[in-house]
Amino acid sequence: MGSLGAILKHPDDFYPLLKLKFAARHAEKQIPPEPHWAFCYSMLHKVSRSFGLVIQQLDAQLRDAVCIFYLVLRALDTVEDDTSIPTEVKVPILMAFHRHIYDKDWHFSCGTKEYKVLMDEFHHVSNAFLELGSGFQEAIEDITMRMGAGMAKFICKEVETIDDYDEYCHYVAGLVGLGLSKLFHASGAEDLATDSLSNSMGLFLQKTNIIRDYLEDINEIPKSRMFWPRQIWSKYVDKLENLKYEENSAKAVQCLNDMVTNALLHAEDCLKYMSNLRDPAIFRFCAIPQIMAIGTLALCFNNIQVFRGVVKMRRGLTAKVIDRTKTMSDVYGAFFDFSCLLKSKVDNNDPNATKTLSRLEAIQKTCKESGTLSKRKSYIIESKSAHNSALIAIIFIILAILYAYLSSNLPNNQ
Repeated sequence: MGSLGAILKHPDDFYPLLKLKFAARHAEKQIPPEPHWAFCYSMLHKVSRSFGLVIQQLDAQLRDAVCIFYLVLRALDTVEDDTSIPTEVKVPILMAFHRHIYDKDWHFSCGTKEYKVLMDEFHHVSNAFLELGSGFQEAIEDITMRMGAGMAKFICKEVETIDDYDEYCHYVAGLVGLGLSKLFHASGAEDLATDSLSNSMGLFLQKTNIIRDYLEDINEIPKSRMFWPRQIWSKYVDKLENLKYEENSAKAVQCLNDMVTNALLHAEDCLKYMSNLRDPAIFRFCAIPQIMAIGTLALCFNNIQVFRGVVKMRRGLTAKVIDRTKTMSDVYGAFFDFSCLLKSKVDNNDPNATKTLSRLEAIQKTCKESGTLSKRKSYIIESKSAHNSALIAIIFIILAILYAYLSSNLPNNQ
């Protein structure tokens, strides 16, 4: 759960964190008994706990398909990310990965920690994949083939232009959006979304990750991973790695803001995609990561810490997003609030200030036009009175727990 200091600073995080803790335990108990499915769901919780929680809400048939889709793409991504694999070995594996998922005996040792386990025991994923319906299998194979080919292309190609950047993000994330739309349609729960909107859902998440992970990627051993497009960073420094040096702090923040402004281009498409969803479980599955993305962009914007360490939403706020995202009005509210937070951080002297403000105002306009903003209470822009009342409640809970603990440990009077 969140640290005590964070909970005392944001006491109304306590209840959502508690609910999230119980939900995580419940999800772990739902792991199927069959060895291959048990491996897949256990691995899902290890590589992405939040995704593992959200996926539990889906219908059983769709849940299995999305679980396998996610693990296949995580395995593909593990091959791409491992900079120790020689190019002449890596490229053929990426190109043929869509065929390996049909092979119960295939595995390839690479990656670290839980990702190495996933790759070493990939036969479990293949066995589970082969039990899916043909519509699900075809969608997963198609996206895996296209993604592997795209990844292979960018192993041998730098991200030079913004068009390159969009193309790379399409291969590694936009195709995930297209694949999920196909799985939702194959399940009979949703109409097939347009490729353009599906692509934007993936690009918004991927660009957020690329921005947030700058320092981790640039410090990758044995070789840096560079995904920020030269067309953007070359306006500020001579080499991408120079952004992490303290003497370039002012230029680094300007470049960061330029990158965030580029990512915001996809927000309106994401809102359109989500507004078209009908199934409540699919809606939550799609909406929670998108809210997390705009929240992360709001934290990263104008924040030099992106070049010094890890910037991410506090666990309590994440718990609130998971707990309180149920309808499209919740999404409009969260996007509006995070765009307000982002807008408050715009420096008028920033070279991209006008463009950034224009994109934020477009997002806010869409949210306002939904007509739902007045019907909700913000949990993102917190009020002091809410803090005070929640703090009192937390203090009473802590005192009650302490009293119960002490009472149970006092020696009985004879």
